[in-house]
Amino acid sequence: MIDLRSLRDNPEPARASQRARGADPADVDRALEADRAWREALGKFESRRADQKALSKQIGAASKEERPAILAQAKAMAGEVKELEAAASAAEVAAREAAYAIPNIVNPGVPAGGEDDYVVLAEHGRRRDFGAEGIDVRDHVEIGEGLDAIDTKRGAKVSGSRFYFLKGIGARLELALLTCGLDLVMEAGFTPMITPTMVSPRTMGGTGFLGAHADEIYHLPADDLYLTGTSEVALAGYHTDEIVDLSNGPIRYAGWSSCYRREAGSHGKDVRGIIRVHQFNKVEMFAYTLPEDAADEHQRLLALEEQMLAKLELPYRVIHTAAGDLGSSAAEKFDCEAWLPSQERYLELTSTSNCTTFQARRLGIRYRGEGGTQPVATLNGTVVNTRWIVAFLENHQQADGSVYVPEALRPYLGGREVLTRD
Repeated sequence: MIDLRSLRDNPEPARASQRARGADPADVDRALEADRAWREALGKFESRRADQKALSKQIGAASKEERPAILAQAKAMAGEVKELEAAASAAEVAAREAAYAIPNIVNPGVPAGGEDDYVVLAEHGRRRDFGAEGIDVRDHVEIGEGLDAIDTKRGAKVSGSRFYFLKGIGARLELALLTCGLDLVMEAGFTPMITPTMVSPRTMGGTGFLGAHADEIYHLPADDLYLTGTSEVALAGYHTDEIVDLSNGPIRYAGWSSCYRREAGSHGKDVRGIIRVHQFNKVEMFAYTLPEDAADEHQRLLALEEQMLAKLELPYRVIHTAAGDLGSSAAEKFDCEAWLPSQERYLELTSTSNCTTFQARRLGIRYRGEGGTQPVATLNGTVVNTRWIVAFLENHQQADGSVYVPEALRPYLGGREVLTRD
């Protein structure tokens, strides 16, 4: 949730943010009007309740003759106070809903526009010239089937489209990637966490995932729980309604979990194989920090993601995501995209978002500062997930059907230098 006090003092940054996102600036004015109406209703209630308390004190001091009239007046006032309280409560709910409708205010320097308006910040690594090597490029499905590592046909038979089995060396490869990523961030001071994958409505809504993209989330109505699409959700909820200690620096967690996404509306080449699937595994970084340190922490998360890509010797680029392509909780986001030889395009493998104090305000997560308790800043970033297998297989495929294993990953695969069909 955005800072209502700042919104009252200066609403223009929020309006500018809405315009950059391609959203309606009038949402800001609606939130301000709802906030004004709530404060007015609350003032009326509190004023009349003060009158009620003053009248109650008169009852004991009233004479026998005066008391019936005062009691009748008190009874009428009690009904009035009750109505004013209900009106104030309803106005508070309306004000909160209006404020919740406004996504996080984007940071200065974030590109305006939509999905195609990103800015490329850097490109790293060498794209292989497969033609010069005499290799006919195969996609990850063909490579995976050749290694008996990926089985999408039986995945669909068992669970429906966009499900799959990883088997044999495919299963080992995923565990190797995830463990390598976890080791990397543990060395950087992150505490490993195995997180719940079902969360309450407050936790899911508090992290900002029940807005425009709520149709991509699995809901279990019988239990009123949501399946998470990232361990960011559980890790954000971990310190709900707490005052955390940031005196020794940021609190950093690395969540390992299965993730679930409906992927509503996905189409095209991304639905083949294991690029866009309903279930996958991921290691996610999550940090709680002082708001003034959030930008530096964001760069730290990005650097760790780039270290992981370098370990796996994948050619990639870093993009600055445009405002209209940000999730509602993110004020700024960087994506790392690996080159995909079979489609001759870049494929997003990781992203890292600075959510400033947006999630913490909703979840009541604070730190104790000089001026009292204040909301913390939260950030997240993907270390590695199942989708990395796609880029790994395609970029490291060999003419004989085997797959080269970079040196950094070999200890996690029993020393293998190449992947072959077992």
